Amino acid sequence: MRRDFGVTIVIALFVVASGAAGCHRSSNEDQTAGTSSYRPESTPATQFERDLKYERDAHFKHLWLFSRKDGQPITKDDSAILRTNAPRVVDWVLTDEGRKVLAGSNFDIEPSNMAELQKRFTVEDYSGK
Repeated sequence: MRRDFGVTIVIALFVVASGAAGCHRSSNEDQTAGTSSYRPESTPATQFERDLKYERDAHFKHLWLFSRKDGQPITKDDSAILRTNAPRVVDWVLTDEGRKVLAGSNFDIEPSNMAELQKRFTVEDYSGK
């Protein structure tokens, strides 16, 4: 008898909890759907656009795009030259099927180092754009 009483209590609690979870009081906010100013951002179309958005969302003061002048993919040697001449860049993102690299930093690249990089790479400045 005592065991049946415990089972009955558990079932009763379950029914009450289920009913309470299903109750929802409508409010003025529910009735004014569609008037919100929130609009989700669309997903950028290309991988490059997604990578650029990722870098911009990091809020770096400087953002550059490096690509080889011959249009070939970035190699390990290219990476070494980039890192040597831009030692204060903290974020590197290889993009556009390995043909470009985004570089994010809060520090500018020394003018002499930038001149060295421009000999080998096409450099586009995306800072503040």
